[in-house]
Amino acid sequence: MAQNDGTVDVQALVKEAIQEYARQDISRKEPAYKAELVEERRKREQLEKRLNEMAEENKRNRKIAAEAERGSSIRSELQQLGVTKVDLAFKAVQDEIYRGEDGRLVAKGDQGEISAKEYLTGFVNENPEFLPARIAGGSGFTAPAKTQSGGGPVDIDKISPSMSRDELERVRQEILRVASQTLRSV
Repeated sequence: MAQNDGTVDVQALVKEAIQEYARQDISRKEPAYKAELVEERRKREQLEKRLNEMAEENKRNRKIAAEAERGSSIRSELQQLGVTKVDLAFKAVQDEIYRGEDGRLVAKGDQGEISAKEYLTGFVNENPEFLPARIAGGSGFTAPAKTQSGGGPVDIDKISPSMSRDELERVRQEILRVASQTLRSV
């Protein structure tokens, strides 16, 4: 740059050269910055997507755990009430019992919401077929065989080859009686 007096302004010339270099450097580096920004945006979007997936998975797992805990509580209460066919009774009542706003297990009753325990007690009282039989027996029932008098129970430590024939026969009969009782109860 020439001034009016014919001298060159070195300072202005250097300043202009530096500005030109900076412009060229920026235009050269700009595509790399843009590519880096695009890559960072893609990574961020992937992380956000994965985070959302994990949140949904967590929500599903919590729901499954809550449902398992609800089922376990209902089954436990049915067992405490003396129900012998717990799974069958559970299938009959599972849709009626749900979590209330306060987190307790409740069911819809005639007077509104009632506790699950009250509901299950009423259900068991209305359906005694889920309880064990009051009188053992029924069609085809045979009374257990009476034990023969002959000295009471057999002491297993006293069984030996040197026993008399009568004692060995009594041991055989006792083994037969115990085995038949065991097979009948299965």
